[in-house]
Amino acid sequence: MAGAALAVLSPLLLLIAALVRLTSPGPAIFQQSRVGRHGRSFTLFKFRTMRMEADAEDGRFDPGSRGRVTPLGQILRRTKMDELPQFWNVLKGDMAVVGPRPEVRRWTAVHPERWHVVHRVRPGMTDPASILFRNEEEILAAAADPERTYLLEILPRKLALSEEYVYNRSFMGDLKIILRTAAAVLRGRR
Repeated sequence: MAGAALAVLSPLLLLIAALVRLTSPGPAIFQQSRVGRHGRSFTLFKFRTMRMEADAEDGRFDPGSRGRVTPLGQILRRTKMDELPQFWNVLKGDMAVVGPRPEVRRWTAVHPERWHVVHRVRPGMTDPASILFRNEEEILAAAADPERTYLLEILPRKLALSEEYVYNRSFMGDLKIILRTAAAVLRGRR
């Protein structure tokens, strides 16, 4: 599926990569170390949506900070097109289309026993938590202490949804998540 998606989407991927390069200095692809299946690190790929900053690839967390997001980046994030390069992660075997979203190592050190359950499966491009927290940036931007809000409110809810996914996953369940994600993306574009 990932190979077919990359082949079909290749003209769009090339166009987006060119636009990212033309509209802001830096590489078209953002790479960041994330934690995957069995707690192993892998490099996650996304189209770059922010102006370059030295610490970003090291997993520094800037919760709710939208000041660095480029105008094109806003569109890519709203339409989730910034996530399309992750089909390469799926093709490599680091990720699945559906599965708990991978996190940076800093946040997997919080509640390690719960992450141990989540890391039994490959992380995914979409999952129930990414649908529920589609507006996570807005929630964090509005919070008095965004990092605390993420740590105490958002992360525990994401972990609960991820654990539930691990315990109850099925082909039909994954198909429903893909359809719900598509519907959420289409609603977000209006």
